[in-house]
Amino acid sequence: MTLAVGIGGAHSQQFAAESFTLGNGLQVVVLPNHRVPAVTQMVWYKVGAADGPRGKSGIAHFLEHLMFKGTKAHPPGVFNTLIAQHGGRDNAFTSEDYTAYHETVASEQLDLVMRLEADRMTGLVLDDAAVSSEREVVLEERRSRIDNDPSALLREQLYANLFLNDSSRLPTIGWENEIRKLGTADALAFYRAWYMPNNAVLIVAGDTDPAEVRRLAEKNYGPLPAGTPPPRLRLAEPEHRAPVRLEMKHARVPQPSWRRYYVAPSYDSGAQHSYALQVLADILGGGVGSRLYQSLVLKDGIALSVNADYSPSALGMTVFALSATPKPGNPITDLEKAIDRELHRLIEQGVEPDEVRRAVQRMQAAAIYARDSLAGPANIVGAALATGRTVEDVAAWPERIGAVTAADIQAAARAVLIERNSATGILLPERTS
Repeated sequence: MTLAVGIGGAHSQQFAAESFTLGNGLQVVVLPNHRVPAVTQMVWYKVGAADGPRGKSGIAHFLEHLMFKGTKAHPPGVFNTLIAQHGGRDNAFTSEDYTAYHETVASEQLDLVMRLEADRMTGLVLDDAAVSSEREVVLEERRSRIDNDPSALLREQLYANLFLNDSSRLPTIGWENEIRKLGTADALAFYRAWYMPNNAVLIVAGDTDPAEVRRLAEKNYGPLPAGTPPPRLRLAEPEHRAPVRLEMKHARVPQPSWRRYYVAPSYDSGAQHSYALQVLADILGGGVGSRLYQSLVLKDGIALSVNADYSPSALGMTVFALSATPKPGNPITDLEKAIDRELHRLIEQGVEPDEVRRAVQRMQAAAIYARDSLAGPANIVGAALATGRTVEDVAAWPERIGAVTAADIQAAARAVLIERNSATGILLPERTS
């Protein structure tokens, strides 16, 4: 299937995405881009932190680390060394809903990175010594990125309290006490359950063509056997009856900050409001022209910064987030009251059509810029396909965003910005003297 996919407005330049499926179920998407003689390969597995068994939080991220430990054909260290020797780079990342591995190399090295990635899709070799040493690496990563960052700790606590049942309440990196118990058998069991061609998406972006990608994919990935992945379980949220409020003090906090998370629908769990919520986030806190910035930073002068964020690409529920930092000398309670006034005004009076038009134009322009790199389109399409959407959904995004009305945004705000469905966090400096 060939499709003109526009990651931008109706008049933006488009790129052709060709999608096909191998006999073993591996979905392949080709995104030609001939600006430079390089290609990015991404393999997206439809499994993430939220798919881990209870009591083994962090297993998906842990396995991501272990995937670099080698196979029989390519012992430890060979994968990275071969790519570096050919001037390439590689990495990986894990989210709640997917795990992705990517390499960027010169176009003529596409066969090499396909061969390496296909080999570890089913040929990973682990032993207790390798698992034990990598577990210490992950624990150190948690210490540096979470335990030593007060903002990350508060976010972790807010998610754990905001969601009553949804697996989003679990940190992607895992709880420390559970990471320490993860072993070789856990990693291999998770690997064998989820890593297989028919539970993956291969995306190749860059200086190549669909015929060549098909030939190399058939050669390298085609012989791999299909499997039967487990069902992806996402538990429904029960009714929330009271808001959550947390206050955290930490010696490493230089100045107070405020944030609030609302349980929100995603594309998967509530497409009715997902496009309107994207526009709403831009109108509320999408830059210097946004409502909250104009009101709190420029007009009232009580905030240094303010932001709104919403990402609909999730299985199950997601979060609509607001955050702000008060100007020194301004009580954080005054900041919160001012934000609440703006939210109340939004819910009661809605937004102006001109606000919607400007927000849509900004979002469509930003989407055009996102396709200027090899990885940009590959990331957009990969995240969509790994969470149940299609290439057609990606192609339709500019049109669907452009169709959002002021009435749609007010309806979405009234459905999502509900106090009992929220968790508010305040981060304060801890005075030691």
